Amino acid sequence: MKVIFKWVVFGLVGSILSCQGERALPDGSETPSDKVNVFLGTSGDHGQLSPSAASPFNMISIGPVTHPQTHTGYEHYAKEFLGFVHTHMEGVGCLGGGGNILVKPLGEAGLETKLHKKNEKGRPGYYGVSFENGIKAEMAVAHNYGVHKYAFPHKDKSLFVAISHAFVNRFVAEEHVVRGNTVQGWVDTKTVCDRGQYRLYFYMAFSNADTIERIGEHTLRVHGADAGEMTLRIGFSSISEAFAKKRVMDNEGFETTRENTGAQWDAALGRVVVSGEKDRESLFYSLLYRGLQAPFLVSEPDGSFKAVDGSVQYSETAIYNGWAIWDNYREQLPLLSLIYPDTYGDISRSIAQMYRFGKKDWATMNEPSNTVRTEHALIVLLDAYKKGHRLPLATLKDALAKEAERLDFAAPDKALESSYDLWALSELMLAMGDTTKANEFLMKAMDYKTFWKKDFKELDLPDVDQMGARGLYQGTLWQYRWFVPFDIEGLKELVGGEETFVAQLDEFFAEFNYNHANQPDLQVPGLYNATQEPWKSQKLFRNIMLDTVVQFYFNNNSKGVDPYIGRIYQNRPKAYLRTMDDDMGTLSSWFVLRAMGLSPVNVGEPVYYVTAPIFQNVGLHWPSGRSFNITVSNYHKDNYYIKSVRLNGKTLERNWLTHEEIMAGGELLLETDSVPHKKWGTSDPYISKIDSVGPGLRENPVNTVKTK
Repeated sequence: MKVIFKWVVFGLVGSILSCQGERALPDGSETPSDKVNVFLGTSGDHGQLSPSAASPFNMISIGPVTHPQTHTGYEHYAKEFLGFVHTHMEGVGCLGGGGNILVKPLGEAGLETKLHKKNEKGRPGYYGVSFENGIKAEMAVAHNYGVHKYAFPHKDKSLFVAISHAFVNRFVAEEHVVRGNTVQGWVDTKTVCDRGQYRLYFYMAFSNADTIERIGEHTLRVHGADAGEMTLRIGFSSISEAFAKKRVMDNEGFETTRENTGAQWDAALGRVVVSGEKDRESLFYSLLYRGLQAPFLVSEPDGSFKAVDGSVQYSETAIYNGWAIWDNYREQLPLLSLIYPDTYGDISRSIAQMYRFGKKDWATMNEPSNTVRTEHALIVLLDAYKKGHRLPLATLKDALAKEAERLDFAAPDKALESSYDLWALSELMLAMGDTTKANEFLMKAMDYKTFWKKDFKELDLPDVDQMGARGLYQGTLWQYRWFVPFDIEGLKELVGGEETFVAQLDEFFAEFNYNHANQPDLQVPGLYNATQEPWKSQKLFRNIMLDTVVQFYFNNNSKGVDPYIGRIYQNRPKAYLRTMDDDMGTLSSWFVLRAMGLSPVNVGEPVYYVTAPIFQNVGLHWPSGRSFNITVSNYHKDNYYIKSVRLNGKTLERNWLTHEEIMAGGELLLETDSVPHKKWGTSDPYISKIDSVGPGLRENPVNTVKTK
């Protein structure tokens, strides 16, 4: 039975992919995609990124596999290539994910040949490499579609195809049929961290091919018809081979695909126009590019999509999959909500869909694409609701409530994170008018104070700066103790008041306890904004983005062992701190938001702290025609203290803006200086808090957006 959900209707791929809008730079000399370095973060554990040909929110990305391999199959400084694959999960742990269907050009007479890199190049939507043996390979993609082009210096050209290839030996099963110069079928693969399984249907069409020979159970050799080029056009689908074939039949050849996807990237990246130092512009767009590759749009043009229970359903809204919500809810999804609200609405409704079919924290056995984790989805749903997106909350009420039964309080960090989820669930229940349930979950969320006093209050214990102490995951007690974003007012009281709170923050940063190589304390540099010393956050943001810092913690390294001293974000293959995975755009998005001068206060509350952008001008432009322009007067690249702010011509003394104020469009004028202005932003600080009036008394939604 076809079920159509009557939600807000958007185009299948959203306006971000529709090429609408002009290229961003008015003089036409350079487009945003010209400024992207696709090789940023592609060496070792300095981001775990790939230079693959990719398009926005596309589960197919075609790129190289090197020897040796890293999480995405590619090491920039490796010389030997093993071939090219079609799926990647950018910057994730568990040794990566994807790597489906390997294609490798062969030597003369179809024999193996060493592919030693001579030159390579890449840009959004395109990747190309030439080898010392004279073979050249190029890739371009469109949505769920890709084209390979191979040039050979010898007459007897051929390609090797391994349908069973996947990273970390996660291949499960496949079936395929060869008909003429085409191959079609499906392949099952384990998801990242082996927690679930996904099936991809594929259709491959080879041009300038003579025969396709089966040389193993899952491997083929494609023989070329004559000297010159061979091309492979491939389509993917989560639904059927027919849809995969349609991708190939409906799309164009190599050059048209490359040009069209380049225009799509310019439209997507051009939603933000920045002007300033050229090196900063390039770094900015390279990191914004990384924030736009996940999650994956998996629904088909007829509205069909594969639900996580394995059934095929239909929807009038675009459906996404490929989640890393556990990381992305902190930064990447808030970034999408601001710059790409059309896509963010569909993403949030796709998250809501999971609750209809039995959402799990990790992947299921029937995923429509590769995926990782979905913890903290409640926070994303609240964030989307408060930003005006329509969600089917009433139909999901019981399923949302069941999430509370699965929350984990076993370790100190889990206790704080689960309390955040309970706060979000309380707010969602309040939005549905159930004050009884809202207060029930709120009271449970307030128990964070008990957990905090037990494990985080004392700072003079020997394990306070030890990674993994007391069962913590990828962090220390020092780093996790600040993670109460929904109730900073209550956290201040637990610490001992404002003065002690600031003193302990000072100590935290002075002793280099902050760790930007992972996510547990990403929000901490912004906490001074909730005090009478917001200028300290202004300085910290700029230091972390562009200046020299000291970092001690890398995975489970002990403090004091081999510290890193230098810049965290660099526009090169060794871009980040070692062990600093980008986690599907999370850490890139942290930079992008603060580079624009904005920082989420508390995901789930539509408020941003204001900081000094790293550019003289920042313009946000939406398909609606509205724009929000941020201009810095008295601009100097090294000035990061805010002296004064005017919003639409009126003096702004507070150091925060609402999401509604930004989305309405207008102009924010900041005056910056080289010295702190310690009075600005202190008269009306935004400090998150929870309403603790008790059960039965919370009759109206808490007004979390102040509008003075």
